[in-house]
Amino acid sequence: MTKYRSGRINEELKKELSDIIRNSIKDPRMTSMISITDVNVTRDLRYAKVYVSIFGDEESKNNSLEILKSSRGFMRKELAHRVNLRYTPELIIEEDNAIEHGMYIDSLIEKIKDEK
Repeated sequence: MTKYRSGRINEELKKELSDIIRNSIKDPRMTSMISITDVNVTRDLRYAKVYVSIFGDEESKNNSLEILKSSRGFMRKELAHRVNLRYTPELIIEEDNAIEHGMYIDSLIEKIKDEK
C-alpha cells in the first residue's frame, strides 16, 4: 500500500516540477532543454531526489544544472503551493545521463549492423 502511495507522490511531484521549470523559472541563461526523468521521495517525505536530463552542449548543461540547483528554494516554495502534503520535501537535483548513454549504445549497435 505504501509503495502505491509513494509512486503517486513521485509522479505528482514530477509533473508539477516539470511545469515549474518550464513556466515559472525565468532565467535567460537557461537555454538547453530540460526534462525530469524521475523523482524519488523518501518515506518520511523530507527529501526528494530529482533526476534531470539536460540536452545541449556541455557548457549549457553545466549552466542549466547550476541554475536548477540555485533555484531549489523557489521550486520548493512553488511545490508547497501546488501540492498538498504534510511536509514539502527538500529537493536534491542530480543529472541523469541515461538517455544520452542509451543513444550512444544505439549508435554502437547501428555501427555494428552497418559493418555486417
